[in-house]
Amino acid sequence: MTSDIMLVSFLFLGISFLVSAILKSKFTKYSKMPLSSGLTGKEVAERMLRENGIYDVQVISVDGFLSDHYNPLNKTVNLSPEVYHGNSISAAAVAAHECGHAVQHATAYGPLVFRSKMVPAVQVTSQLVNWILLAGVIVLATTQNPTILLIGILAMGVTVLFTLVTLPVEFDASHRALSWLSTTNITNNQEYPKAKDALKWAATTYVVAALAAVVQLIQYIMIYLDSRDRG
Repeated sequence: MTSDIMLVSFLFLGISFLVSAILKSKFTKYSKMPLSSGLTGKEVAERMLRENGIYDVQVISVDGFLSDHYNPLNKTVNLSPEVYHGNSISAAAVAAHECGHAVQHATAYGPLVFRSKMVPAVQVTSQLVNWILLAGVIVLATTQNPTILLIGILAMGVTVLFTLVTLPVEFDASHRALSWLSTTNITNNQEYPKAKDALKWAATTYVVAALAAVVQLIQYIMIYLDSRDRG
């Protein structure tokens, strides 16, 4: 069973690398296509915030490639340099997506609220879960006691739930972004499908991560149940 877990982990790791490579390729491709509107990512973000009645969120630049994110603690839309200064299709898509999170925050979007409340617990479990599971498997193999493994499964369950809750949060942010882009003159009829394609591949990375987490959790549960049956 342990070998099966490793096999599945390597399989999803490979899929994750493939999806990430496609995502980077898409964003690189669309980053070379300037918007007909000429707006930068910063300008797109500020306009979307204003048109959604949000005036207490600041748009800033942060280092890193695809490091873009919304920080609800200090209410900032953080854009990578390529997005912040860029006037491309990629820049517009990413900027609008991150502002989608700001709109979620402003409207108390349920899944985002729940996800935010989970952050403290996930920060703890994510650091310990792999060590607990490893210890649980070793103890189970040597003493047939599944207690530590069960603790690891419960801890992993928290992180998996967090990963699953992230899906509707990301999908909704992209939906808000695309709905707004489609009703403005920021992207024309030729640019909008490309922005949609870029966000689709960004969302796919979250889907792959969620599937991998669920499958791995199920495998550990099967190990635990099998040990109970043998006991």
